Amino acid sequence: MDTIDKLTEIFKEFPGIGERQAKRFVYFLMSRNPNYATLLSSLILDLKKEVTQCKDCFRYFLSHEKSNLCNICTDPNVDSSILMVVEKDSDLESVRKSRTYNGKYFVLGGLVPIVEKTTKSQVRIKELENKIKSSPKTVFGEIILAFSLSPQGDHTDFYVRNQLKPITEPLGIKISSLGRGLSTGTELEYSDNDTLKNALKNRQ
Repeated sequence: MDTIDKLTEIFKEFPGIGERQAKRFVYFLMSRNPNYATLLSSLILDLKKEVTQCKDCFRYFLSHEKSNLCNICTDPNVDSSILMVVEKDSDLESVRKSRTYNGKYFVLGGLVPIVEKTTKSQVRIKELENKIKSSPKTVFGEIILAFSLSPQGDHTDFYVRNQLKPITEPLGIKISSLGRGLSTGTELEYSDNDTLKNALKNRQ
């Protein structure tokens, strides 16, 4: 396998990128001057150096102070009584940009495969359970499950809800899901502000 093929395989690992698009990326890089490739590789290395993962919500963030917690988790103005569970960082950022939610977040790290026996190794369900267990009993009044409206998203909602019930029911914590402001098949990260606003307003 030559360098072109190796780089193509790497680009194919990016979300939503197929063989043809991956090959176009490779040829695009070859068409640019050497400084472009040098800058790109430098920025990628800097990204890995400067970005860390929040120990509380598992969101990636730029940490110049080498803090273990992101600015959302340390913000005193954030509503600590609500916790939104999302699939990935880009979903979290979409919700933040909509300015319709001001609570805490938890990044699950993926969706639960419909046919999978090792679910607990695929998502951060144990970390989520521990977060709720270790929080003071008066902290969370509601947990919002905010996943894409797809068969896998619905399955993830069902799985997480059932995993959390033994913990949340004794504590009187409500578990809700995004309302049908989202169309079936909609990816959360691509939803516009009004759609997200309606989905949050109609959660149940």
